[in-house]
Amino acid sequence: MTEDALDEPGIDLSRFLLVYKFAIEEVMTKLRILGEEFDFIHRHDPIEHVTSRVKRPEAIKDKLRRRGLELDLDVIAEHLDDVAGIRVVCPFVSDVYRVAQMLTRQNDVELLLRKDYIDAPKANGYRSLHLILRIPVFLSDRVEHVKVEVQLRTIAMDFWATLEHKLCYKYEDQVPADFAEELASTATIAAQLDARMQALHLRLH
Repeated sequence: MTEDALDEPGIDLSRFLLVYKFAIEEVMTKLRILGEEFDFIHRHDPIEHVTSRVKRPEAIKDKLRRRGLELDLDVIAEHLDDVAGIRVVCPFVSDVYRVAQMLTRQNDVELLLRKDYIDAPKANGYRSLHLILRIPVFLSDRVEHVKVEVQLRTIAMDFWATLEHKLCYKYEDQVPADFAEELASTATIAAQLDARMQALHLRLH
């Protein structure tokens, strides 16, 4: 089924999501420039790699249903923060905060929400820095201000989160109690690894 087939009468969801794609491209360009310039000056690239995605129409509709919200473009723009998502993986914890600071201090980037799951990890051990940004997208006939969720994490955090997601998906989020405890324990090990690698990084710089 194509995305166009998911559009309901009077709702052009496919065209609506195109603006989120453009917003991602705007942020990706900013990140690339920040990384290259920082690397040129400091001989250290604070960004290991970046991935992105626009939420699928089916996933958007499912989320609206779960929240009891109607399928309406204004409702999506107002209530869903993760339609456009970017994941930034950094070598060290200090890089996570450095990239977040460089990105959010730009004049055309509006910080709407900041959730620091590194300083205060989730109960399952998940660690990451989440930013909800609003970015201007310049179209042929107007300017749209679009929300983008940016998740910043270290290589160790990303490794843990990726495998945790795969394991929990297999169990459909109904993992055994001892399994959940083991996952939390491995998250602690990943955090310790981050701390030790950060210390080594500081010794060299």
